[in-house]
Amino acid sequence: MTKRSDFLAANRGLRVARAGFVLLVLPHPALDAGDIRRFGITVTKKIGNAVVRNRMKRRFRALVREILPGHGLAGHDHVLIGREGGVERDFALLRKELLVALDRARAGKGDPPRGAKGGRGGGKPHHGRGKGPRPAPQAPQT
Repeated sequence: MTKRSDFLAANRGLRVARAGFVLLVLPHPALDAGDIRRFGITVTKKIGNAVVRNRMKRRFRALVREILPGHGLAGHDHVLIGREGGVERDFALLRKELLVALDRARAGKGDPPRGAKGGRGGGKPHHGRGKGPRPAPQAPQT
């Protein structure tokens, strides 16, 4: 996968979070059940500099090429999103986590969507210009 729209579409799919990565899986209508499995890898700048991000992407590519042909969901898009601890994690542990994540995705046992925990819409509370809540207006004294 190379287009941004494909990655955004995958975000609407099933989400399975692990310690080193987040796996997104979405059925792709153009792929039939026996067709190849498409995948994408993304690592944000929050993870580290270009060297760190590229190292993580190389590790994910090796994992995906090894595991996806035998264990991926046919006719689906797969996206791996790198997480903070993914670079330092043992490769065998990442492999095991990816297999577990694919099994959960196959069973339809995804994690709740982001922002669904508090029921308020997620994110940080907004208090104006970052100065905190405004005091209530005072009534004029007579």
